Amino acid sequence: MTPVELSRTVLRAVRRAVDEGELSVVVPARAVVTPPGPGGCGDYATNIALQLARPAGRPPRQVAEILRPHLSRTEGVVEVEITGPGFLNIHLTDDRAAAAATAVVRQVLDEGERYGYSRAMQGDVVQLLIPYEVRAEVVADALVRIVASQGGRAEVQHGEPAGLRPVPAPEDPAPLGADAARWALLHPAVHDRPRITADHLVQRASNPLFRVRYAHARSRALLRNAAALGLEPATDVPYPDALVTALAEYPRTLTAAATHRAPDRVARHLVIVADALLALQPTVLPRGDEKPSAAHRARLALAEAAGTVLAGGLSLLGIDAPDHL
Repeated sequence: MTPVELSRTVLRAVRRAVDEGELSVVVPARAVVTPPGPGGCGDYATNIALQLARPAGRPPRQVAEILRPHLSRTEGVVEVEITGPGFLNIHLTDDRAAAAATAVVRQVLDEGERYGYSRAMQGDVVQLLIPYEVRAEVVADALVRIVASQGGRAEVQHGEPAGLRPVPAPEDPAPLGADAARWALLHPAVHDRPRITADHLVQRASNPLFRVRYAHARSRALLRNAAALGLEPATDVPYPDALVTALAEYPRTLTAAATHRAPDRVARHLVIVADALLALQPTVLPRGDEKPSAAHRARLALAEAAGTVLAGGLSLLGIDAPDHL
């Protein structure tokens, strides 16, 4: 069950509660379903009860209690728990969890670097009024692409009072080179002062930009090496949780970055994807006398999907994703 399918399942639960007179609300067009956050549990979580609390005239946890049995009766759902103010945490059967992981990887490979694109902002025109300042220019340039990925259009104008005013760079970032300079300006939140230092150029694990670009290059190297071994990706077996979760969250990250005018969210999420991929990559290909297996083919597909997301995300930030590094 993919997050999209699970979102429809949540909406069906709301519709059943409305039909049975337990809730008096308009069934929303969309239910947000994501991997659980801090304090959550299970395979996925939704904030639908918090979303419906005000129109229902009930506390969020009471709405969650009404929806829980409707969700629990869904095939493939093992258990539904309520945490925090009213989050519904959904546990899937192992087969469904594996199927969800498979669906995420297949979706990434099918959609390529357009994975995460949506129509969440279809028809929206975002006016970006910025000062004449290098960081503001770079942030606005990234936002034009990120907003477009969500179906909207961003128009950049210069003037005062500026609606988008990132904390300026303390010095000219140009000596870092185009890619490192953009990363230095985009990776911090707009209200944080960027560091314009040579740390952005060093090729070691302490440099987030290096880890992201190195992880992308490793994903491409793994595919080349696998081809030499006659090993092809397969997407029909379970995958490690951390990287699948990071890939599943990427579309939500793009939407949040567009709606909150925060390209730093994309940059930080790419670091999460890269770190999960780098942890996985030693196990992707057979080693020594080890025979190729279904697990290797599955990890190879996951590595390919991760590399695709890294390339797409870097492209939205205006940063090159080299195949060799």
